[in-house]
Amino acid sequence: MDGAAPNLVKLGEMHRSPLTPVFAGLQLGLHILVVALAGVVLLRAIVDETAAMPYIIALTAIFTAVYLFGVVKRLRGNAARWWLAMLTLVWIVLMALSAEAAYLVFGLFFLYVHLLRRPWSLVAVVTATSVAVIGTGLHRGWSIAGAIGPMIGAAVAVAIGLGYQALYREAAERGRLIDELMNTREELASTSRDAGKLAERERLAAEIHDTVAQGLSSIQMLLHAAERADPNSPAVRQISLAREAAADSLAETRQLIAELTPAALDGQSLSDALGRICERASSAHIEARAVVEGEPIALPMPLEATLVRIAQGAVANVLRHAHATRMAVTLTYSTDTVSLDIVDNGVGFDISVLDRGPAESFGLNAIRRRVQLQGGTFDIESEPGHTAVTVTFPLEIGDE
Repeated sequence: MDGAAPNLVKLGEMHRSPLTPVFAGLQLGLHILVVALAGVVLLRAIVDETAAMPYIIALTAIFTAVYLFGVVKRLRGNAARWWLAMLTLVWIVLMALSAEAAYLVFGLFFLYVHLLRRPWSLVAVVTATSVAVIGTGLHRGWSIAGAIGPMIGAAVAVAIGLGYQALYREAAERGRLIDELMNTREELASTSRDAGKLAERERLAAEIHDTVAQGLSSIQMLLHAAERADPNSPAVRQISLAREAAADSLAETRQLIAELTPAALDGQSLSDALGRICERASSAHIEARAVVEGEPIALPMPLEATLVRIAQGAVANVLRHAHATRMAVTLTYSTDTVSLDIVDNGVGFDISVLDRGPAESFGLNAIRRRVQLQGGTFDIESEPGHTAVTVTFPLEIGDE
């Protein structure tokens, strides 16, 4: 590869994978091989009892000590290359004294391949092979076997080293992919949590708008009507203060985000709940009526609760903004859909405000979100004297 090859001592720091035991085994095998070859050189020097035996023993011990020092210290980068250069220098001196030192070159081949960049690693292997062949020839005489042995050893070491590097790259890539997947999973979990929080905040805001805000608005309107009905009443001052308190509470309530339970139907049918909503909305200034068309069928509870909430929100919007005198809430059952229409004869409005965000039309945007969450469709049309909000939900066969 173009960059520095991975150091054997760094295997333990790599992402844990099924291949990690393989790398650990290769690492341990190399250490055992080098120490065993050094032992062969040492024993052969003792057996031969040559004049250079003390020097061979000393150099072999130095070579082994330097090798183990690098393994224990887990040398990297330039330090690892200086360590390899020192090993090579000791080996060359040892090669000048003993032909058996040629065995140690096999371990050095692996280190060259793993610690040096290409082509320097291949240059080092070729040079070390030449030194081994020449040293063996000077000590034992020139022969084909003396030349072939180091060459075969070099070829095997290079092949194993390159195979190891390919395996290491694959394991590193797999580790990188696993890390990316773990990070992506954490990011997705964090994004999901954030999205859930936002969705919950929107849901709670819609709940507050359709319940507490509607109730306070109704109280405010009733108090205002009481003020106008008897302006000379001794209690008009208290009524005025109550209306102002309701107005202040309504303003504060619209800023609150708190969890509220969806409106219960209290054991009543959906049509009864819609009738009750219209009954509460009716007054001397507006006529509100509920109409049911088609054959009523039992709907899933979440869908019924959604329809009730939509009706509450839409009716509240009419009462606050439309200045209407008539309003109709129509629930229509068909074979495959259920629809809810809220129609009034108020002043109307520009429906483009829906595209400007909740700040411009919080109530209608809350209705639209509810419809989308239940997989329905939302339509609205408005002009002076006629405004109609229509929501439609599909019914699956077997819904009960």
